[in-house]
Amino acid sequence: MNVYDFTVKDRMGNDVSLKDYEGKVLLIVNTATGCGFTPHYEPLEAMYKEFRDKGFEILDFPCNQFADQAPGSDDEIHEFCTLKFGTEFPQFTKIDVNGETADPLFAYLATEKPFEGFGKGLKMAALKKFADANNKKFGDKAYIKWNFTKFLIDREGNVVTRFEPTADMADVKAAVAAML
Repeated sequence: MNVYDFTVKDRMGNDVSLKDYEGKVLLIVNTATGCGFTPHYEPLEAMYKEFRDKGFEILDFPCNQFADQAPGSDDEIHEFCTLKFGTEFPQFTKIDVNGETADPLFAYLATEKPFEGFGKGLKMAALKKFADANNKKFGDKAYIKWNFTKFLIDREGNVVTRFEPTADMADVKAAVAAML
């Protein structure tokens, strides 16, 4: 099994087989428009512009399960991202990434590369405490700990690594560049 075995919904509600992305390096991200990590859209878009001609795609999945930080409709979220950050990478319909209603793709990704922590420091400890309280309601199905968790997928559809939202975006870019 790999990511090509999954079908997701585009923001218009149409089925999209991830097999359509076969042979590309993917960065799959759960996002939110009202999060402290929302500025990640800027380096993500810069990465997309720099690498898309080399076989790179970013797949953006908005999620409102973390402190209600993506409350808008699919169209409102898309408009926000394109107007504020100029995003051009594919954005899919808003999904759940945790609990009984978790999208199967994210349950798979998180099972392949489980959470290993946010890192060290006061900010990381504060985020962990807040995330733990938020995710308590999902029990053993709290697959994703916060917005802007990123999964790097190789050209064969295998999950290579997981980046928590606290990861340095320069490290994310370096990992993507190494795969290309």
